Amino acid sequence: MSTAEAPQQRLLTIGTVCRRLQGEFDDISISKIRYLEDQGLLTPRRTQGGYRMYTEDDVEHLATILRLQRDEFLPLRVIRQVIASPEGSQQRRRKLPPALGTPEDEVTLTELVERSGASPDLVRELDEFGLLAPRTGSGEKRFPETDVEVVTLCARLNQYGLAPRNLRAFRTSADRNAALLEQVVAPALRAKNPERRREGLEDLQSLAEIAQELSALLLGRDLRRLSAS
Repeated sequence: MSTAEAPQQRLLTIGTVCRRLQGEFDDISISKIRYLEDQGLLTPRRTQGGYRMYTEDDVEHLATILRLQRDEFLPLRVIRQVIASPEGSQQRRRKLPPALGTPEDEVTLTELVERSGASPDLVRELDEFGLLAPRTGSGEKRFPETDVEVVTLCARLNQYGLAPRNLRAFRTSADRNAALLEQVVAPALRAKNPERRREGLEDLQSLAEIAQELSALLLGRDLRRLSAS
């Protein structure tokens, strides 16, 4: 190993990594880093004693994940795809919902069916049971681009026997969570001061990320308990 390569091979503990990133990411924690590893987004080296050790490349990889969460508001499933296929990341991002406070592109019913790969009957059922959020204009329904991903995931769940009427539970849970977060940021979002509103949007995005992580942890805990019973 040459002297020039040595700094890149230096291994860092999880605590050191956490402290390194705290300047940019206030909410970073050891538990969050471990959670991202559990989700298959990080693969640190392990010592013989089982301790996690990270390279400088691992730290930059982790920072990229955190930026995609914070700046692009991407769910972990999509971040995994972006990282796995870097050559298609720009095209993939254009298909994702815009940042909070930014108008979202819309698609027709035909485009929704074509892009999601779902059957027209399934899409209609999802719409009937409130899983989609269409807007009717000029006599034609138009759907937010997010609904392409919603239909895609619902179609995958449908393959396991979960019908649209069963999936309403996800919509109900999302509505309740959104209403809870709204109570926290509503005053700021209604403010006439642009700076105050911007701060409200930033708080809402941070709250959404935390709520998403908490929901995933609680679901994972319950499923582990179920599998162990």
